[in-house]
Amino acid sequence: MADISLNLGHDEHAAFTEPSANGNKPTIVGLYGLPGSGKTTMFKKLKGSLGEERFAFFEGSALISELCPGGLAGFKQLLEPAQKCWRECVTQCIKMTCVQSGKTGIVTGHFMFWSGSQSEPSQPVWMNEDAKAYTHILYLDLPAKRWRLTEKKKLRDLCRCNGILFVALPELHILNRVIKFLEDFRSHDESNNLVRVKERVDKLVTDQEQLKTMLVMDADRTLTAEDTGEMFWTLKGESGTLKGYFGTSPKYSYTTFRQATLLYEQATTDQEFGVLCGEIAEKVTIYPEFLSFLKRAAKEKHVGIVILTCGLRRVWEEVLKRENLDHVVKVIAGGRIADELVVTPAVKGALVTHLKDAHDMYVWAFGDSPLDLEMLSKADQAIVVVGDKRTRSTTMDEQLAKAMETRGLRARQALLPSNVTPRLDTTELPLVQLTEEGFLESVFVQRNAPPVIHTTDKKAAKLLATSMRDARVGGPALRRAHARVGGYLAVEYLTDLIGLEEVTIRHVLDSDTTAYQLRCEKQTTIVALMRGGEPMASGVSDAFPLAMYVYANEPANVKQHHLETPLEKQQTIILVDSVVNTGKTIVKFVEHISNLSADIRIIVVAGVVQDKFVAGDRFADEKTGKLDFTLVALRVSPTKFTGSGSNDTGNRLFNTTHLK
Repeated sequence: MADISLNLGHDEHAAFTEPSANGNKPTIVGLYGLPGSGKTTMFKKLKGSLGEERFAFFEGSALISELCPGGLAGFKQLLEPAQKCWRECVTQCIKMTCVQSGKTGIVTGHFMFWSGSQSEPSQPVWMNEDAKAYTHILYLDLPAKRWRLTEKKKLRDLCRCNGILFVALPELHILNRVIKFLEDFRSHDESNNLVRVKERVDKLVTDQEQLKTMLVMDADRTLTAEDTGEMFWTLKGESGTLKGYFGTSPKYSYTTFRQATLLYEQATTDQEFGVLCGEIAEKVTIYPEFLSFLKRAAKEKHVGIVILTCGLRRVWEEVLKRENLDHVVKVIAGGRIADELVVTPAVKGALVTHLKDAHDMYVWAFGDSPLDLEMLSKADQAIVVVGDKRTRSTTMDEQLAKAMETRGLRARQALLPSNVTPRLDTTELPLVQLTEEGFLESVFVQRNAPPVIHTTDKKAAKLLATSMRDARVGGPALRRAHARVGGYLAVEYLTDLIGLEEVTIRHVLDSDTTAYQLRCEKQTTIVALMRGGEPMASGVSDAFPLAMYVYANEPANVKQHHLETPLEKQQTIILVDSVVNTGKTIVKFVEHISNLSADIRIIVVAGVVQDKFVAGDRFADEKTGKLDFTLVALRVSPTKFTGSGSNDTGNRLFNTTHLK
């Protein structure tokens, strides 16, 4: 037994000072069960197998005998208040010893004592101090014992209310299985759980070096209409098992999901668990729209796919294997101790942030329930999957609306199947179709370009800028110079950003041949920011003659019909201005367009940009950097472009320099 040297004197009501140590709660495991359940035998075997280098072993009655004046016999002569005091002292001694040694405590104890006739149990001897000290309870369960259900239920309920993980082991509590639990209890906490999840995703990113976009998605009720966890317990004949835990507060905590893992562990052996997961996987059908979407995503080398689910890893790996997607879609989930992790709503949110901050990923998140709101709120693009009203989350509408109001969540909804009732208002939560080509283009667009591209130091830029800066050049000549810059930036840079597509033309030698145009050129809108941006925009339009061409004096001039036609949605919008000074006007346009169409690609083309708006290949302002658009400029300059009269670019372009 662990060495406890504590001078309590001989006062039966001796006080105890709570150790401050490092302030962390130690791991203390209670080994409980009815008399004859094998606690003492298991205790001795564990002590012999685990040793005392990392674990500290305590027998409750032996500690009372050691610490209480008169030993155990003297303790039994005390009144109940005094006995309670000594029990509390023993529990505090155990806690202090574990804090000071850094060891995991294993304690044998009694939850309640039974009368001699065993007709009725006595009151529990469990105390508030026990609830504060214990982190886990291993209950040795013997079905043959009378009244075991009474004790087990009361103890399990107390553990649930106090955030203590509870495992009831059946009569075949093999030593190696108990050791597996204890080793897991010692090493697993909320902090290292998150570390393990991040390590999994780091490996995923490292193994696929070309990744620029990551699709992060929930599984149950998102990829499929089924809840695989409920299917598991139904197959076990114990439907509703998890609801008792997820109905308590806090509903979706780390402890709650760890308890769910332990329920799966205590209910099945590894072999039985595998068989059940296989049976469930055979019954799971991925929505056809999602299956098509995943198979399209699998072809994109710059796109990664990870299922991040609170459900069962084994089930979803089997489902993906059946669909031949297991080589590209990775699953991060738990269900067994061997998985070494649990996925919680907080973990989902933290992982999206990690992908963005540590790996510079553009993240799309897909989820269906309140468990996904953290993830959806932190993603660059959020898609709420809406299923049948009879089976989908009943609390999602309220919590989704709250997240949109308080967390700034901007999301769209995908109806699966397409005839189900939408959530909220489709104006607040616009509809999107996973198989619609415009949506697919927005997801799979290459995002490896930096947000700011400029050609300041290139010889071509210096040559083109000369006419623009020459005070002697104005009117039509200056407009032609701006148009040349627009054409140059369009042909040299926008084609790389947007891409090209093949078309068939009639060759001058009177035969068909392959030529090229801007990718989805008809689904491109060019917006000239009036009036200074019009000449440069005309040069972009000359390069992309099939693109829609629009004039705008202010953001409100860009209408919904400029972003979609009766036949299809626009894929890219190109805003063109001659000069960007503070960037405020551009930011307003970008925000307005993003509100009209969250998935349209926005590119800003400019002749010159003031250097305070950018910092290298990034935006100087953090808020601007969070907006999803790319700036392509001929040059960056330290000059403030707030001229008037003959210094104003617009006046020079249109021979109105006499105006102030």
